[in-house]
Amino acid sequence: MAVNRSEFERTLALAETALSRIKALRIAATPRNFELWYTYAAGSNASLNKTLNERLSDAGQLSEHELGQIYYQHLSMPHLTEQTDEIGVKIMGEIDRVMTSIDEAIGTASSFGKSLAGATDIPEEHFSDRDKLRAVIKTLVAATKEAQEANQSLQNNLVESRNEIQELKQSLDQVREESLTDPLTTLSNRKFFQDAITRLMSDAENKGFPFSVLLTDIDHFKKFNDTYGHLTGDQVLRLVALALKNNLKGQDIAARYGGEEFAVLLPRTGLPAAQIVANHIRASVMNKELLRRSTGESLGRVTISLGVATWRAGDSMLSLLERADNCLYAAKNAGRNCVVAETAIKESGKKVA
Repeated sequence: MAVNRSEFERTLALAETALSRIKALRIAATPRNFELWYTYAAGSNASLNKTLNERLSDAGQLSEHELGQIYYQHLSMPHLTEQTDEIGVKIMGEIDRVMTSIDEAIGTASSFGKSLAGATDIPEEHFSDRDKLRAVIKTLVAATKEAQEANQSLQNNLVESRNEIQELKQSLDQVREESLTDPLTTLSNRKFFQDAITRLMSDAENKGFPFSVLLTDIDHFKKFNDTYGHLTGDQVLRLVALALKNNLKGQDIAARYGGEEFAVLLPRTGLPAAQIVANHIRASVMNKELLRRSTGESLGRVTISLGVATWRAGDSMLSLLERADNCLYAAKNAGRNCVVAETAIKESGKKVA
C-alpha cells in the first residue's frame, strides 16, 4: 500500500510540474503538451529535455508549431516504433501457431501412413476371415477420419492465420506510412525524402536517368505565424502542401523538409522542365487567398520562394541539396515570390545564367 501511495504522490508531483510549465509558458493545456512536459518533468527522455532546454534558452518561449515538431521528433516516432515492435511480436506468434498446426498435421499423416503400411502387411488368408477383415477396415476408417480431421483443422488454422497476418500487415503498412509522413500536411517527411533521393541518385548513376530537386519555403512565415497565431500558421502550411500536390504527378515526390520548408523530387526531369513546375507551384500558392476560418476575414495571400537544381555526375546528396539551397536563398535575396534555378556550366567552366 505504501508503494502505491508513493507512486501516486510521485506521479501527481510530475503532473503538477508539467502543468506549472504549461502555465508559465502560457501554452494550450492540450494532451500533447501535457505529455511533452510530463515526460520532461520525469526526466526519462534525455534528448527531449536537451532540445526543450536549448530552445527555451535561445528564445525563452515556444510556439505551438515548435512544440508540435519537438513532440513528433521525440515522442511520436518512439510510439510508432513501439507499435511496429508489437505488431512484429504478433506476427511471430501467428507464425509459431501455423508451425505447430503443421507439426501436428505431419504427425497425423505419419500415423496414417503407419496404419496403411500395417494394412498391407496383413497375410492374405486373413482377408477370408470376415471378423479380421472388418477389424482392418475399421482401423483404416478410423485412421482416415483422424487424418481428415487433422487436415481440416490445419486448413482452418491456416485460413485464420492468413487473415490475421493480413490484418497485421495492413497495420504494419499503416504504421510505416505514418513514420514516413508529416502529420500536419500529409506530405512525405524528411526521412522519406532522403531515402527517395538516394534511390534516384542510384538510378541516375547506373541508368542515366536525370532528376531535379526543388527547395522552397514560405516568405515571411514567422511574422505571419506570430501575427495570426499557430492555427492560421498551420493553415498556411497545409495550403502550400495542397499546391504542391496539385502541381505534381506520377512519381514526383513532395515532402515537408523542415518547419516551413518543403522539398520536391522530380524524377526524369531536367532543369528547364523543373523550372516550369516550380513556377506553376509558385503561382498556385500566390493565387490562393487565405481566409480566417472563424470569421471568413481575408488575411491576404501567401507567397513562396523556390530554388531549383539538377543532379550532376558525381553529386552527393549534400552537394545537390546545397546547390538547391543556394538557389533558394538567391530567390529570397531577389525579392521573394520567385524561382531561381542553378546556373549551367559551359565547357569553359564559367557559370552562365
